[in-house]
Amino acid sequence: MEITIADSGCKYTKSDLKIINYIEGNTEQFLFMSIGELAKTLNISEATISRFVRHIGYTDFKDMKSGIIKQKSGKGPAGKLAGTLLKDKGFDVRRWLEYQAECLEKTMEQTGTEEFNQSVAAIMEAEHIYIHGKNASASMAQLLFFRLRRLGLNVFLIPSGGSEVIEGIAHAGKKDVVLEFSFSKLSSEGRAILDYAVTAGYKTIAFTGRAYVPREQRADINIYVYRGEEDEYHSMTSAAAMIDAMVLSLSEKMEGVSADRLNKVHSLKKQYRDNKK
Repeated sequence: MEITIADSGCKYTKSDLKIINYIEGNTEQFLFMSIGELAKTLNISEATISRFVRHIGYTDFKDMKSGIIKQKSGKGPAGKLAGTLLKDKGFDVRRWLEYQAECLEKTMEQTGTEEFNQSVAAIMEAEHIYIHGKNASASMAQLLFFRLRRLGLNVFLIPSGGSEVIEGIAHAGKKDVVLEFSFSKLSSEGRAILDYAVTAGYKTIAFTGRAYVPREQRADINIYVYRGEEDEYHSMTSAAAMIDAMVLSLSEKMEGVSADRLNKVHSLKKQYRDNKK
C-alpha cells in the first residue's frame, strides 16, 4: 500500500503503522482477507482497524480495500491480481470459472489448426524434445514434460534460468525440437534458445499469449493461448488445456505404441508396489 491512499497530514499510531506495513508487504494476502482475519493476523482489534480506515479517509474496510485495489491495478503481480478483483468487484468462484471458459473460447478463436498439427508432427518426428519454462511458466513446462515422458518420448526439461539454460540446449541438433513458454514477453533465456536454433538447426515451438509476435521473437511454430489482459491475474487454464490437447493428439497418432508404453509404466509401478508388501 502506498501512503498516497492516506491524507498526507495524518499522524499514525503504532497500530496504524502496523496495518500499513502489513498491507504494503503482503498485498496479495490482504486482498483476500476479511477485517476479522486481518485483526487476528496483526493481533489487534477490529475496532482499531475500523478507526484506522476512517482516519485515512475511507468509509469502511471494504471501501479501503477497493481503494487499494485501484492503486495497485496493473502494477506487478499484486497489481494484476488487484486488477482482476476490481474487474469482478470481488472474487466469486462462479464468475472466475466463467472467465476461464472465456479464456478457452478466445484461445479457440485464435488457434490455427495448421500450427497445432505442425507442432504435433514436429514432436512426433523429433529424436529429442527439450522444454523450457521460467517463473510461473515453469509449471506448464513441468506438466508437458511429465505428459510426454509417460508416452515414452525422449524428453528433457531445460533449467529455468542462468547459464544452465545454455547447458540444457548445448546438445540439441537438427533432428530435435525445443518447446518454450513465453506468454507475455520473450525472456533472455527464450531469446538465447531462438538464437542458438539458427546455429544448431533444431525446430522451435513457442506457447505465447501474444496475438502479434515480432518476427525476431517468433519460433518456427507459435501456439496461441489466451491468459487474460495485461493488467489482470494471468490464468493457466488455456495453456494446460492446450498441453492436454497436444498429448491426446500425439497419443492418437502413436496408435498402439502410446498405450503399450503407458501399460508398461503401469505394470512396473504395480510390480514395485507388490514387491514392497
